[in-house]
Amino acid sequence: QVQLVESGGASVEAGDSLTLSCTASATLFIPSNPMGWYRQAPGDRRELIAAINGGNTYYHDSVKGRFTITRDNANYKLDLQMNNLKPEDTAVYYCNAAVPLGPDDVWGQGTQVTVSS
Repeated sequence: QVQLVESGGASVEAGDSLTLSCTASATLFIPSNPMGWYRQAPGDRRELIAAINGGNTYYHDSVKGRFTITRDNANYKLDLQMNNLKPEDTAVYYCNAAVPLGPDDVWGQGTQVTVSS
């Protein structure tokens, strides 16, 4: 059974830094599976903002240069280092496989990040 647990969200001020962490079941976190961070802001759709697959990474333009995604396959852990946070980064953040996801895919509860100006 796939399990996903996100943590590290907080209320911070613009310009602050924050690190999010995710742990997942071994089935999902095998090295060959691309993993990513998604976020969903109020009134918006959920979007992929960062992904990692082996030595390759992807960042959405809105976070490029500010966020860094890392993974620890031995410990089934995915981190997101967020620097120079902006109010528009306010959202619920989720981790999951960085592949097209459908209605049968499992999501965790996410972790709330709130950035005030």
